[in-house]
Amino acid sequence: MKKLFSIIAITALVFAGTLSSKAATVQTMSSNVQTFMATATVTIIQDEGGTATEDVGFHQELKNRFVEGGPGFMGVVLLCLILGLAFAIERIIYLNLSTTNTKKLAQNVEDALNSGGVEAAKEVCRNTKGPVASIYYQGLDRANEGVESAEKAVVAYGGVQMGQLEKNVSWISLFIAIAPMLGFMGTVIGMIDAFDKIQAAGDMNPSLVAGGIKIALLTTVFGLIVAIILQIFYNYIIAKIDSIVNSMEDASITLIDMLVDFKNK
Repeated sequence: MKKLFSIIAITALVFAGTLSSKAATVQTMSSNVQTFMATATVTIIQDEGGTATEDVGFHQELKNRFVEGGPGFMGVVLLCLILGLAFAIERIIYLNLSTTNTKKLAQNVEDALNSGGVEAAKEVCRNTKGPVASIYYQGLDRANEGVESAEKAVVAYGGVQMGQLEKNVSWISLFIAIAPMLGFMGTVIGMIDAFDKIQAAGDMNPSLVAGGIKIALLTTVFGLIVAIILQIFYNYIIAKIDSIVNSMEDASITLIDMLVDFKNK
């Protein structure tokens, strides 16, 4: 038995040594590959004339193009992007906080209405955030005056809540319209500057025209990029508002039905 244990121990040691040597070999190969990749990454690209040029990243290229477009119109276009994104983010946060599980709320209000009456249902609405809960509260607050008064209160307060949901959305659409317009204006001004240089030189030299046309096209591109980015956020916000409004309308009908059933009991 002792010999058997000795053989097993020796075999385990040999196997462990083999594994450690293989692991060391793999680690050495991995370090060599990393060194090669690092060397290849920092390699400088030689152009045909023999001058050294480094590979420019996307962000650096974007920054260079922005500077080439000129600080005037480019700065205004960037300001449109910043303000538009600020309004869009504010609306997205507000709309996400305004989203409510309408079915769960309606069930809780109905249970409270059947067990504790109107005041218990109003307490449920007070403890729930969102426009749907606010509409429920306004309808329940007028429930003692009759179902028709409750319905009018729900409709009126629903319009108020819809206005709150659509607040500042018009500013986003304004920046979507202004950004490409500023880009086109920069294009026109750049073309005018190019033709002024041609007129002053008295000769159709391509180098005189290229600079102005390049600036003109850059302002147009950045204006369109800003409009596209803001349009994506705008469409998401509009879809979110439509979803909440549909929930509000469905909840209003459910509330009126609950009040009718409660009055008939």
